[in-house]
Amino acid sequence: MDISQLKTFVTVAREGSITRASELLFRSQPAVSAHIKTMEDTLGLTLFQRTPRGMSVTGDGQRLLIEARQLLDNHQKFLEEASRLRGRLAGQLRVGAGRNLGSTEVSRLLASLSKNFPDLEVALQHGTSSSVLEDIRSGRLDAGFFIDPDEAHTDLATLEISHFSVYLAAAPDLVPEGPELNWAKLEQLPWIYPTYSSCCGRIAERLFKENNIKPARIINVDDETITRTLIASGAGIGLVHMSSAGDDPVGGDISLLREVRKSTRVLFAHLVTRSKDPIISAVRELLDSDMTAVPA
Repeated sequence: MDISQLKTFVTVAREGSITRASELLFRSQPAVSAHIKTMEDTLGLTLFQRTPRGMSVTGDGQRLLIEARQLLDNHQKFLEEASRLRGRLAGQLRVGAGRNLGSTEVSRLLASLSKNFPDLEVALQHGTSSSVLEDIRSGRLDAGFFIDPDEAHTDLATLEISHFSVYLAAAPDLVPEGPELNWAKLEQLPWIYPTYSSCCGRIAERLFKENNIKPARIINVDDETITRTLIASGAGIGLVHMSSAGDDPVGGDISLLREVRKSTRVLFAHLVTRSKDPIISAVRELLDSDMTAVPA
């Protein structure tokens, strides 16, 4: 029995699904199933019950799962100590990034990691900010970038990377200019924004409630570039991000109607319990140095 089989066992137990485990482990579903069968045959125990809802860990499997996690933790510590001894950082870093963050901070980090730690294997996974948070907490990601949901996260160590404002925007002449917005007319237009679980989704829902409107049509888009393109085409009104530096390209195709949130933070986070992990520490140092080098 090897480490890869233990990783498969722990991942399938956590996900409750061969399909999801195969995606996370970058293995085929038959290979994941073969790992589980080999372990069960070797141990002479049934680790999982196959149910219509997925893979359910048996009582014997639950007891061995505790030991398997410990073994994997010790294996990781072993690799980390070896990295310290040889003075080179190696291993794997799984980073998540919210789709609406923009690519600047993430791209800069990946470039710095490639330059400074060529032996480090980095895997980038995109999702919503809420899914990035969930995956960090579940162990599917080591760290990630997300938009601050204004919720308590005492289990996470965070670092502010940047911040931005949120504006209600429309194509020029689609909405009459004036000191006050006509919310009754805005209600008749299509609204373009991500799902409720996102930052802009929650802001949009709050605007509807505050102004007592319910748009007749909503276009859910979770990509900032597509949102801006649709707004510029006159497909509807929507919410866009503007960096606090004011260097976002607005152009003549989009009019900013109103600032609806002054400051929203982009955070980098990892579990507090991993603060002394050499890979996490190296990433934080790179982010700190990058932010120091870039003018505010």
